[in-house]
Amino acid sequence: MLYQVSKIQKRFLSILVLLAIVLNTKATPRDSLAPTPPMGFMTWNKYEENINEQLIRQIADKMATDGYAAAGYKYIFIDDAWQGGRDKRNNIIPDPKKFPSGMKALADYVHSRGLLLGIYSDAAQLTCAGYTGSYDFEEQDAKTFAEWGIDYLKYDYCHAPSDSAVAHKRYKKMGDALQYSGRKMALGICEWGQLNPEKWARQAGGSLWRISYDVRDMWKDIVKQGGMGILDIINVAEPLYTYAGPGHWLDMDMLIVGLDGKGGPSSDLGGIGCSYTEYQTQMSMWCMFASPLAMSHDILNENEATRRILLNKEIIAINQDALGDAARRINYPGTCRIYLRKLSGNRQALAIMNPSDKPQRLQFPLSIIGKEAQYTLKDVWEHTTTRPQKTWKGTLQPHETKVFIVKAPQITI
Repeated sequence: MLYQVSKIQKRFLSILVLLAIVLNTKATPRDSLAPTPPMGFMTWNKYEENINEQLIRQIADKMATDGYAAAGYKYIFIDDAWQGGRDKRNNIIPDPKKFPSGMKALADYVHSRGLLLGIYSDAAQLTCAGYTGSYDFEEQDAKTFAEWGIDYLKYDYCHAPSDSAVAHKRYKKMGDALQYSGRKMALGICEWGQLNPEKWARQAGGSLWRISYDVRDMWKDIVKQGGMGILDIINVAEPLYTYAGPGHWLDMDMLIVGLDGKGGPSSDLGGIGCSYTEYQTQMSMWCMFASPLAMSHDILNENEATRRILLNKEIIAINQDALGDAARRINYPGTCRIYLRKLSGNRQALAIMNPSDKPQRLQFPLSIIGKEAQYTLKDVWEHTTTRPQKTWKGTLQPHETKVFIVKAPQITI
């Protein structure tokens, strides 16, 4: 009898140990809201405050019928300037002139096109553009967003204290409010990476968090007025790759592909425009680092060069890979940079970037991938595949990035 009790106790203890292990390794409940990096269109860079329900419907129609939804771009993110203040019950309301039908009707329309709708607020009383924020109204606003059918909240940090603990507290309050709002809504933390959000944003309920100041339409910052170019943000992302994973992503800010230096917020602070080689590098490296992909160009009047970059299925597949790893930089001498990203199916993505202003000839052994072997390389931009080889060599133009899918019989890192 004593033996049987002891045996039962051991089994019970074993179950408790296994349960503890499972609970410790289990993803947070909010990780399931963005299992892959969100993709969509954000209104700010092109339209700033000039937004309205008719425009959002036009963008939804364009995305649903012209290849973007099929490629994975599911969200329309309405940025700042939609707000119309609060009603007598302190419910936040949309601007009645811009959105006369209301947000619920707009969300219903976006959903009918097979898309999702994101909205914007701020962890202070006012937003960056001076509109109504959500500070002290987190639960009420979250319930309102849920009633409207919102799927995502971009939550900014203008006019808020520059203190990491305060930021964590304010974001967690909104994260909790969204969690108990009655609707699944992902939270995008837009604190600009200055208060170490990689250390607390996931615990605050964030599905992604900004790692830098706003991107400008330029390769790199040369005027030193606070704007950040493509290369500047890549530099910020490089040491943070371990923080990314399914449900919790490094947000490198909007894609500037196709803006062409035509004005708007991304054209200040030195944003003079980029070449399409540079735009392709942005798309390449945002995908390598598993960043959310938020288009921001004139999507209703775009050119084919822009579409070629944004609708490349192979580079998007890297971004959306289920494994969820972000790229890490390989320590290799020379001007060019080499990055590797683990992919599902015993594959890797290899990116080679030339950050310099001159063409660079490069040759390196593919053993840096992990072992001595012959590797087959599939170029995701040229859509060509090499024969098995042990060495890569080639020339990269200034600011160019080449990206390959790599597969070998056995790959170990």
